[in-house]
Amino acid sequence: MATHEIPAWEAPPVAAKSSIFRNHFLYAPSFDKVKSFFSRKSASDIQTLDKGVPVEGVPSSRKYCGLSRRTCIILLLVSIALVALIIGLAVGLTRKSSKAQDLPLPSNTGIFTGDLTYYSPGPGYGACGYENTSSDSICAVSHIIWDAASTSANPNNNPLCGKKIRITRYDQSVGGNRSVDVEVVDRCVGCKANDLDLSLKMFTSLADESLGRVLGSWAWLNQTHTP
Repeated sequence: MATHEIPAWEAPPVAAKSSIFRNHFLYAPSFDKVKSFFSRKSASDIQTLDKGVPVEGVPSSRKYCGLSRRTCIILLLVSIALVALIIGLAVGLTRKSSKAQDLPLPSNTGIFTGDLTYYSPGPGYGACGYENTSSDSICAVSHIIWDAASTSANPNNNPLCGKKIRITRYDQSVGGNRSVDVEVVDRCVGCKANDLDLSLKMFTSLADESLGRVLGSWAWLNQTHTP
């Protein structure tokens, strides 16, 4: 029986054992090739990418809307700082406004209770700029509300100057209330927010001079001073 030879170009290649051995062991990737695979991008390429310049093989989306990563981070930090500043200012203004509403200013129509004292010695020239005596119907308000109401470096221009206050105190000796109307002419450094310092005549109209300090209630009458 004749043997038909198959042309070499039709026959499938048959790998020899030696070639299989070479594929698995002798032709393993070298260390230099592995190192080259993981270091395809040099340091200069990375710097170029960070500056926003396109690098071959790197998608354009890595440019962050046309800006470099460093620029985006800086803009983000600046935005956060501005937001924090705005929030801080808003909270500060809210607290200041809330605190002003609690103070016994003319805008507050409530009734306040505080200590009543009298000038010793006499009042003389007050912060409002005119002279008074111990027999005048005057008072000094706390430095706290005086400063809160101030609109000028000149104390004579303080909006509280000339404002009228009605003071009431219960007197056990007469079994009823005593009241006086006084005009704001001065600033009391030692007074708390609700305290008033009176002329001697006004104090003795409410209590005995020997008491020196008594508790009283008062409210603004919203009247202005007429020279």
